[in-house]
This record gives sequence, C-alpha cells and structure tokens, in this order.
Amino acid sequence: MRVLICPDKFAGTLSAPDVASAVAAGWLGEDHLVQRPLSDGGPGFVEVLAGALDGRRLPVETVDPLGRPARGEILLSGTTAYLESAQACGLHLLTAQERDPNITTSYGLGLLMTAAVEAGAAELVIGLGGSAVNDGGAGMLAALGAAPIDVAGNALPYGGAVLSAAVALGGQPRLRQARIVVATDVDNPLTGLHGASKVYGPQKGATEEDVFRLDAALEQFAGVLEQAFGLTDLEVAPGGGAAGGIGAALIALGGRVTSGIGLVGTLIGLEKELDAADLVITGEGSFDHQSLRGKVVAGIANGARDRGLPCVVVCGRNETGYREAAGAGVTETLSLTDHFGSEEIALAEPARGLRELAGRLSRQWSR
Repeated sequence: MRVLICPDKFAGTLSAPDVASAVAAGWLGEDHLVQRPLSDGGPGFVEVLAGALDGRRLPVETVDPLGRPARGEILLSGTTAYLESAQACGLHLLTAQERDPNITTSYGLGLLMTAAVEAGAAELVIGLGGSAVNDGGAGMLAALGAAPIDVAGNALPYGGAVLSAAVALGGQPRLRQARIVVATDVDNPLTGLHGASKVYGPQKGATEEDVFRLDAALEQFAGVLEQAFGLTDLEVAPGGGAAGGIGAALIALGGRVTSGIGLVGTLIGLEKELDAADLVITGEGSFDHQSLRGKVVAGIANGARDRGLPCVVVCGRNETGYREAAGAGVTETLSLTDHFGSEEIALAEPARGLRELAGRLSRQWSR
C-alpha cells in the first residue's frame, strides 16, 4: 500500500518534517511510505520548501517582534527567494507575558526582505502566519526605508497602537523592483469585524480595549498606504489582515496574494502524490474549526475526498465534531491527548505518541 504522510507542524513541539518522520518511524509492515511535510505559509514554511527545492539556505541576522536580535534565513532558488515572516514576527518568539500587539513590530521581516534583494532575488515569496504583530507591516516598511511618520515628520516608534498618528511614509521602499508573492491561507481583511485586530488580536495579547484601538490605528494607516501607493479599498482586500496586517502592506507594494498550501503543494508535487496514494495521513497540533477553513488539513482532506481516498488526521488535540470533520473529507481523527489521556504528556512526548499512533494505524489499514 502507498501511504502519503503530509502533515503540518505541531506548533510549539514538532516541525512538519519531524511529524512526518515520527509517523513513518512508527508504521509497521512493508508498505511504501511517502513523506511530504507541508506548510500554509506560517512557521516552517522555509524548512518545508528547503526539503523539496534545489536552492541555498542563507542565514540572516534579523530581529524578533520586540526588536531583539534573532536568527532567520532565506531560501534562494534561482532568482526566487522564499521567506517566512514567523522567523522574525512569530508568536512563538515571545513568552505569554511579552505578548503585546500595541508595541510588537514587523521590522525583522523587512530585514529578511532586504537580505533577499541584496542576494539577487528578483521575486520574493513571503509566507505569512503565526505572527505576534498587529502593525500593518509598518515596521517592515521602516526596515525597507519607508518608515511611517507623524505630522511633524518624525518616524513613529514600533507597534500598532502608534499608527493612529501616521500621516505619510518617510521614503520609498528599497526593493529594486522585486516582485512579491504573498503566501497565506488567511483571507481576512485588514480592518473591521473580520479584520486582523478583532480576529487575531486577542491571541497576541490584545485586550478588548486594545482591539478597538488597534483597529482604528490600522484604518488610519490604510489611508496612508493608499495615498502613498495610489490605491483604493485596501482595508477590504482579501488577505490584507494576514499576519497582523502585513498582508495589506505587501499588497500595497504590489504583492499578489496566493494560497500558501496551494503554492507549497504545487512546488512539492502534492497532486501527483495524492493521485498515487492509497491512504493519506495529515495533521497538525490543534485540530479545530479553523483547521477546516483553508488550512493544511482542510486542503489535504478535500483532495483525498475528491479522489475517494481515506484520510486520517493525527493531532495534538481534537476540538472538531465527527460530522464536521467527515464533511471536510476526514475519515478518522486520532489525538495525542486522547492517546495519552493527558495534555501534559502529549506536549512533552509528541514524537513517541505519533509513533505509537502510527503503529496502531498500520495494524488497522495496512494490507
């Protein structure tokens, strides 16, 4: 039997390649196992593509959401550079006590983009997801030489809250005419009820009062971007709310928004592997209602369903109902929390749990 193992990361514990390896290691029998770890643009985007593409991984000195030194990298394949915003803006880079979208910045992403352009990239493919920021890409633009300024002409400090004072950009972004592709599976607009602040602000540390303040600040900054780049309706552009509004800034720079899982799938030949598979195993750390709205698991389950293939989801914890998952194409769901009977053990020993679940699945499904 040909088993396709194509999971996303288990956030905070295992990368997507590590998840795939653990499942393969636990599988019993002589079946043919194909590992194709995936990403929808969030953490692990560069690592997943580096395992599938011919290219060079170039280390880059950048900064985290609080401006502290951080290590990042770009994947340069031909004249295309693949970047991951989470390496500089990721929520996982902060402790729970440090999360504050009023002051966190996307400056580090701008440093990654600068490094890519300096390395000769003519196209930047930027994965968005898992961010700790809500600054509409203001920090990123500052790193590119186009810092937001106030009415007195002073550059604004880091963070999303201060954007209420933005009236213009203090320069032109230095990108050497590089094309931009925005890889994300978030279709939220920049502002409003379904915008970056309202939907994702609370998980980044925003209080209810912060959400209203940040949304108003992004509305002000959207006007600045529209004026600077000759645009309209930036606030409602699909994907503009990705990564705390970085999506909107990249759209303003001429970026084309595309599905993260779709792009990764194309680059690693996922459709061909699905066509050849007899069983599909996918998964992620938390399998919940958001997983079924354009995330990796949803894309894989839909593809399996369209081909009449069984699709098993392995996860850290399962918060979906059976009918909801089945409607998306999921045949069976197994969680580490249920397997161990303890969330603490599931977080401490995810690789062991995945090996044990894989052994159980092989006894159930193997021919």
